[in-house]
Amino acid sequence: MKGDSVPDPRSEPTAIPSGGRNWKDLRARLISAAVLVPMAALCIWAGGAAYAVLVLLATAGMAVEWGRLFGLHARSWRGALYVAWPVAAMAAALGGHWLEAFLVIGGAFVFGPALWSGQVVIGCAGLALLWLRLMTVPGAGVVLFVITCVAISDSGAYLIGRLIGGPKLAPAISPAKTWSGSLGGLASAMVAGGLVCALVSGPDAWGRGVAFGALMAVAAQIGDLAESALKRARGVKDSGAIIPGHGGLLDRFDGLLVAAPLAALLSLGAAGGGAFWYVTPAGLVSALFGAHADAVPHALDGGRTIGLG
Repeated sequence: MKGDSVPDPRSEPTAIPSGGRNWKDLRARLISAAVLVPMAALCIWAGGAAYAVLVLLATAGMAVEWGRLFGLHARSWRGALYVAWPVAAMAAALGGHWLEAFLVIGGAFVFGPALWSGQVVIGCAGLALLWLRLMTVPGAGVVLFVITCVAISDSGAYLIGRLIGGPKLAPAISPAKTWSGSLGGLASAMVAGGLVCALVSGPDAWGRGVAFGALMAVAAQIGDLAESALKRARGVKDSGAIIPGHGGLLDRFDGLLVAAPLAALLSLGAAGGGAFWYVTPAGLVSALFGAHADAVPHALDGGRTIGLG
């Protein structure tokens, strides 16, 4: 009718049934998890080429989705270059040239501010995942800790939020998220962190696992909200449709985009390349600003390589 307007889906929060229950995507989520979790765990455990390929594919896929959000399609020459850019950075890191890898990421400013920000976020997350696996001890256990805490935080928030419901966490950004879900995700990650840390570093480390599990959960939820804000600004519901029940790779791994770089940064303050949950304030300050700050660029420039044979 003349004078009527079509409502903007971005301006009206998605209706959530009373009590917060909305399980329509649970089956798809479970099927996706049944496929992704064993595959990722196997690659993390195996390391080497399997892990490298996993990170490269995830990085390239997220670059495709970020470019698409800003109208850049991978089939164009500029889009293909945009996707290849972070892959080149990962390749440099795999060859032990960590400093050059970060320089490659920084050079992506040629794509403009919006696309460059995607290169920084995705590239730093990919490099962090490689760093944690290759340059820390035990690498597989450290990566497993980060990914487990992020995934369990997401799952806990999903389940608790829909069971309990309640006040919205950030209705202007993501109408479906609740405070109960956020706290449920935090508690779930703390439990998971304690268990994984005890498994990796021994029973005496469970307290560190609980504390750093909470830190990973907070980082993951920040990444989740940031990606939700980006999608809302771009007027899309999902960044892609490659993972049933989740959407795109950015939708599934948004928490890792913040948690992984944070863990890698903290690892600089752990003596002897130990797990990041052994970081000390003095060690981190010394690594970044102290008399031994030259150790960081030295490690970045001459780190070990991942054997691909």
